Amino acid sequence: MHEVVQHLSEYAEHLEKGWKVETTDGEVKLVMMSPNLPHTTNVDAFRNQIREQTPDISAVNDTDMTDPVTGLEKVPDLIAFPTEDVDPQAESVNPRAVLLVIEIVSKSNPKNDLVTKLEDYPRMGIPLYVVVDPRNGTIAVHSEPKEGPDGLRYRSSIPYAFGDVVPAGKWTFNTSGLVRYR
Repeated sequence: MHEVVQHLSEYAEHLEKGWKVETTDGEVKLVMMSPNLPHTTNVDAFRNQIREQTPDISAVNDTDMTDPVTGLEKVPDLIAFPTEDVDPQAESVNPRAVLLVIEIVSKSNPKNDLVTKLEDYPRMGIPLYVVVDPRNGTIAVHSEPKEGPDGLRYRSSIPYAFGDVVPAGKWTFNTSGLVRYR
């Protein structure tokens, strides 16, 4: 499957708009990457706070993440990892080195962030998953991945609203400047 993803990724690079390839349980998806201004503004707000609070942590957006254990491939909106734990010349980041993933829910495909990635990220070793939903002004912090009857899932999910101060792992996010979709 990795070869199929490689081939599709090369194809996606030549398409008119930004397309990326993601996988979930044997399924390969070609995902359109066309963030709007509220989406990008929200990503920047979180990235800036990560960099201010933890200068030794890299915070990058729209970067391929490939899990050698599950074979899953994702392109998160924002990931944070210890700079020294990732090869800056690598084609993809190993999610087992990632401390935090933040996804800004898209208007066109909210299920991908709210359901699919909520199931896949704990399986990929992501300890902390923050979902920001500009459609309704909510934030959910998912943590404590644990094996259960339905497989590996986040045991803790804490809801917040835009404007709240949101603790997430080693970070505390001021969300008063987040932007909602119209």
